[in-house]
Amino acid sequence: MGKNRLEAFSDGVIAIIITIMVLELKVPHDDGLGALEPLLPVFLCYVLSFVYVGIYWNNHHHLLHTVQRVKGGVMWANLHLLFWLSLFPFATAWMGENHFRTLPTAVYGGVLFMAAIAYWLLQRSIIASHGKDSTLAHAIGRDFKGKLSPLLYLVAIGAAFLNTALASAIYVLVALIWLVPDRRIESRIGE
Repeated sequence: MGKNRLEAFSDGVIAIIITIMVLELKVPHDDGLGALEPLLPVFLCYVLSFVYVGIYWNNHHHLLHTVQRVKGGVMWANLHLLFWLSLFPFATAWMGENHFRTLPTAVYGGVLFMAAIAYWLLQRSIIASHGKDSTLAHAIGRDFKGKLSPLLYLVAIGAAFLNTALASAIYVLVALIWLVPDRRIESRIGE
């Protein structure tokens, strides 16, 4: 199968994920500014998750630029990633509706952790399909951010049981780390 079909399917799923997340933002019945205050936690969770989905979409786009052929393992690894991304709306809504309480905040981190692992598995699947000398293998290198992120998610999950503000701050920190453009793949493709 060509990578265009895989990319189009993934883009469609990601667009649906964002749509579902925004539908969780309920319009208040009052027209005053005070009516927005109870929605603040839900909105903040939405913003954070929107950023995360955007980061995954952007990196997924770059990742697929390195793909020459799509084998079954890559398709399944991609579906695995999309599964975890599809849980973002649930985890986002649960954490926001419950104002960053312990278990929803920890579950949110669990979904982030599993999405990071799924992305790593997709990278490994592409490298296995294209070889250790492939563009992706060279572009990733030691993958410091890719290894640091799951560790920070695990720390945040544990922190959620002690201090949910700290856990949330770690989730924001990881998003900020990934907002810095990662030019490894772009520079390899340009060569």
